[in-house]
Amino acid sequence: MAGIVRYGSYVPYFRLTRAAIGAGKGERAVASFDEDAVSMAVEAGRDAVRGGVAVDAILFATLSPAYAEKLDTATIQAALDLPETVSSAALGGSSRMGLAALLLGLDLAAAGKRALVCASDLVIGGPGGGRESEGGDAAAAFVTGPDSEAIARVLGRASATIEILDAWRLPEDRFPRQWEERFTAEMMGPAIVDAARRALQAGGVDPSTLTTVILDGTNPRAMAGLPKALGLKPEQIADTLAASVGRAGCAHAGLLLARALDGARPGDRILVVCEADGADALVLEVTDAITRLPPVRKVDRWIAAKRNDLPYNTYLKWRGILPFEPPRRPDPERPAAPPMRRHERWKLAFVGSRCAKCHAGHLPPQRVCVKCGAVDQMRDERFADTSCQVATYTLDHLAYSLQPPVVAAFVDYEGGGRFACELTDVDPKEVAIGNHLEMTFRRLFTVQGVHNYFWKARPGR
Repeated sequence: MAGIVRYGSYVPYFRLTRAAIGAGKGERAVASFDEDAVSMAVEAGRDAVRGGVAVDAILFATLSPAYAEKLDTATIQAALDLPETVSSAALGGSSRMGLAALLLGLDLAAAGKRALVCASDLVIGGPGGGRESEGGDAAAAFVTGPDSEAIARVLGRASATIEILDAWRLPEDRFPRQWEERFTAEMMGPAIVDAARRALQAGGVDPSTLTTVILDGTNPRAMAGLPKALGLKPEQIADTLAASVGRAGCAHAGLLLARALDGARPGDRILVVCEADGADALVLEVTDAITRLPPVRKVDRWIAAKRNDLPYNTYLKWRGILPFEPPRRPDPERPAAPPMRRHERWKLAFVGSRCAKCHAGHLPPQRVCVKCGAVDQMRDERFADTSCQVATYTLDHLAYSLQPPVVAAFVDYEGGGRFACELTDVDPKEVAIGNHLEMTFRRLFTVQGVHNYFWKARPGR
């Protein structure tokens, strides 16, 4: 048997109101210009593996990979400072792959392996279309392990794979397309109900005993018949977060599951159903171990920490949809492979050093202590999860940024250590000396097809 041992989630700071694009009520979550599916997966994964949780494999599901050919899981491994001995795999091609990755992670757990399962997506649709207004950006992560340690154990599962033209995108297309909803609903509705029933039967679970039912799919109309078919009550159906986040592609089923776990109690039973090119269904039972789970940032906390005044034209610029004049200065230099490899733990995992003699912190890591002069008496220390505060800062209106001005600051870390870095997800008018900050993994820039990832500081969320 297997189950979920740990989990984490992430919803970006910015929101685009649907009124700003003439698309009704509510808002969608928007990843910042310096975020992508990989950086969001790292953010979700940090809570899942916080404290040094060991894993044997990394699975990453996304429809918006940072690279078309290069393993994004390698960047996730490095940023989370996981051992290079982990195996890894990437899944894509359908928004159902987020739940499929979790099912695969549970298979690995049943075979005696621990897996970190990350699902993350930047959902981009053609301007004026439903994918643009109804989509959202988010990430979720789960660590799967043995039933004896699980906070939620597997009771039953079922799948169906169907060749149907619902949502699709050719390799050369920028935006996906979708067939008329009534056709998909008619074809997929019975298969969704069948998969859910088979999962419940496999676990010996009556629908009336379910605490939470999570319904996610490319076509909400195709899911609409499931509650009636199973005899579910309205209070059993989980909020889809359509009004506050939008559907987050591969990450959405996992995000809703993380939210259900945020408020779950021992004995709760959860059904997750995800539809796209077929359906996957998973039935979980929450165990007593959830009462001993280390604190994680809840989905509702991520949703509440927001800024929802993002202009529509800024969003279009961030996604590369709206052409604009580039800065009148040379492009930054492309990151080179040899120095990136030599300094990988510093650059991607944000590992500095601390003097074993006087306990002074050093970023970047040093051999000679700047405080006491001790030589080669350092120990590695990961500063990515250490809080800090603004020591001094400046606003740079000349440096190029898709969110000007650039806010540069010196930050002091709890326990010692000072570093000069850029702030993100911040209102320049609210920056002040002493502000509490935390580190976040971001993409600094992309030059000649190479993404340059590093760490920035943001207000605590």
